Amino acid sequence: MTVDELRAALRGVPDPDWLATALDRVATDPTAIARFFPAAGRRCGRHDLPDLPGWTADEAARAVLLASLPTDHAEQAETLYRTGDAAEKRAVLKALPLLPIGAAGVALLHDAIRTNDTRLVAAALGPYARHLDPSAWRQAVLKCVFTGVPLAVVADLDTRADGELAEMLAALAAERRAAGRSMPADATELLDRLTAASQPQPREV
Repeated sequence: MTVDELRAALRGVPDPDWLATALDRVATDPTAIARFFPAAGRRCGRHDLPDLPGWTADEAARAVLLASLPTDHAEQAETLYRTGDAAEKRAVLKALPLLPIGAAGVALLHDAIRTNDTRLVAAALGPYARHLDPSAWRQAVLKCVFTGVPLAVVADLDTRADGELAEMLAALAAERRAAGRSMPADATELLDRLTAASQPQPREV
């Protein structure tokens, strides 16, 4: 996902003049984002964007507002996340990989993963989750299984999933079997793949 793709998907928003003005103002006066960021839902709509599966108009508008800042991206992201409602928090989380902040936003991921808001958990496991250390990332994946967040939202799942995650999933599966409960299908499929990958391959004769 790129800022240009987000901008292109926002061409049909109800109030394009407002968005253009907001982007111009934020680019020259970073403090103005505090006023424009909360208003994005009302001005741009909250509908799903057909050209960007998984994004809503207000999320995309808020992401491009953050990306338009000339400086202080990490500081503004932190402030907007901490003071925002759930929709604004999700937008900040989804914008993080578009910002030149390195790993400075990892604390926001940890905060989102600790919540019981499944949409925040899902947003935290996007591309920016590459900055989570392996242990925190595995715990976050397990949180998805516990809370019913589809594992399809987890960026880089196939490349980061490892033997330790397989052990954690296997332990959870055993607990659920003992309690007469089942694992989500996507978690079972992941465990099966990881288990199969860990099996020694037969030697060719």
